[in-house]
Amino acid sequence: MTGSLPGGLPPAAVMILGALLVPALRGRIRSAWVLLLPVVSLLLLVSLGEGEFGRVSIFSYELTLVRIDGLSRLFGWLFHIAALIGLIFARRAKSRLEDASALVYAGAAIGAVQAGDLITLFVFWELLALSSVFLVWARGAERSYRAGMRYLIVQVGSGVILLAGIIAHARVTGSVAFDLMETGTLGTNLILLGFGIKAAFPLLHNWLTDAYPEATYSGAVFLSAFTTKVAVYALARGFQGEELLIYVGVLMTLFPIFYAVIENDLRRVLGYSMINQIGFMVCGIGIGTELAVNGAVAHAFNDVLFKGLLFMSTGALLYRTGTTKCSELGGLYKSMPKTAALCVVGAASIAAFPLFSGFVSKSMVMAAALEQNLDIVWVFLLFASAGVLHHAGIKIPFYGFFGPDSGIRTKEAPTSMLIAMGTAAFLCVFNGTFPYAFLYPNLPYEVTYVPFTSAHVISQLQLLFFAVLAFVWLRLSDREPHELPSTNLDADWLYRHVGRGAALAVGRVAWALRGSVATRAVATTGNVVGAARRHMGPQGVLARTWPTGTSVIWVAVLLGVLLLLYYAR
Repeated sequence: MTGSLPGGLPPAAVMILGALLVPALRGRIRSAWVLLLPVVSLLLLVSLGEGEFGRVSIFSYELTLVRIDGLSRLFGWLFHIAALIGLIFARRAKSRLEDASALVYAGAAIGAVQAGDLITLFVFWELLALSSVFLVWARGAERSYRAGMRYLIVQVGSGVILLAGIIAHARVTGSVAFDLMETGTLGTNLILLGFGIKAAFPLLHNWLTDAYPEATYSGAVFLSAFTTKVAVYALARGFQGEELLIYVGVLMTLFPIFYAVIENDLRRVLGYSMINQIGFMVCGIGIGTELAVNGAVAHAFNDVLFKGLLFMSTGALLYRTGTTKCSELGGLYKSMPKTAALCVVGAASIAAFPLFSGFVSKSMVMAAALEQNLDIVWVFLLFASAGVLHHAGIKIPFYGFFGPDSGIRTKEAPTSMLIAMGTAAFLCVFNGTFPYAFLYPNLPYEVTYVPFTSAHVISQLQLLFFAVLAFVWLRLSDREPHELPSTNLDADWLYRHVGRGAALAVGRVAWALRGSVATRAVATTGNVVGAARRHMGPQGVLARTWPTGTSVIWVAVLLGVLLLLYYAR
């Protein structure tokens, strides 16, 4: 089905354009307006049905502004639900900047998953980056500013690489249609890299674990819902069945576990946990069978809900106590019993307890791996599932609410926050208990998988039991890493050493070219890098920011620009 759009605008434009009025509104009128926009946008989306809408021609290329099918429809509904829940949670903030940024951000995510061509995708891809960074900066702290700068550099760099890939791909194929692609050409390889940066592929992931914990208590909820899930959608649309993604996904499920276990900041733990869960989705997309893709899409849907619930729980802690450090929290179930209970629902969902949402979707990916005789992959995914219970299913509620009493006594989370968390918790239980009611019928392919078999339930309970037993043993034997104030460099350790090597190389080139015009150019570059390093500071997040931005991402951006100029000749 093809047709025109009502008013000539895609559903995404409702929230994007509606956000322009937010700064002019006050009080309850503004609250009603920001909550009305996602509802209107969702009604417009439902009224369109399936098909392609808003086709236009530019420079002999056919663009499709809106494509609604089995894959994009569910992501569209998910992003509307996530936007509405997040906006309810953010009512206490009363920040016009956050409201406007969140609306544009959610609208850009919806526009991206509905894009029928790569050019439209690129426009919304960059709008995602430009709008979401304000959710980090809105916190107003120096660390937030610097983490936001890094986030913006990486996200814009991803867009430049994506644009270069689109141009190269269009030169070869003569089309910008956003459909299944095969790697092996310059264009598709660059497009995959652009998607991979936004999906937080290994060694390209530090922007996530730096920026999300530095966002406002409500901004992190929005960030957890959109950026990486748009990348998951793009991978499912463009690279379904790409074998490389199986192994990338497996690695993503494994390495964050070890960093999350030793991390002191609960929101940083959730950042690593997000990479872990995205790994299951990427692995499913790489396997590429109908069951695997259904599992990846279902898990993306569920992850937005239970990860959002956990981010809201820690956001409520931040709002009431001013901290999310494990070493400073504990015993808050006495003051915030409702928030603690809702947090446990999110923890049970991400840990894949039976009758909770993660149990249904995660097992689909693992079952697909067994169907394709990927036994080693299945073993790694099984290990990662047990690790999830330790670092997210237990650590978040235990250290936040049930650990050693910190002596903090505060009020329960505000009503608006409890409503938002309660809605997410209900959907987690509903999708886990009745997957046939809504989730299964709206997946891209027909679902025949049955999760509630006695063998599956018993084996999952055994896995969870032994994971809990391991946590208890580690606690009682004092072998669990202590929750201490610390800074984990992660892959930035590598970037810092690469940056130092690059600086030495620049110095040697300058010495070899001394006295020439090139010397001044090299010296200027060295001065810029040195100034950036001094600006970013010597320790912690500040030191972690400069190497990626200057020595890695800027190189990628430069290559993208050069390729763009080459193919635009």
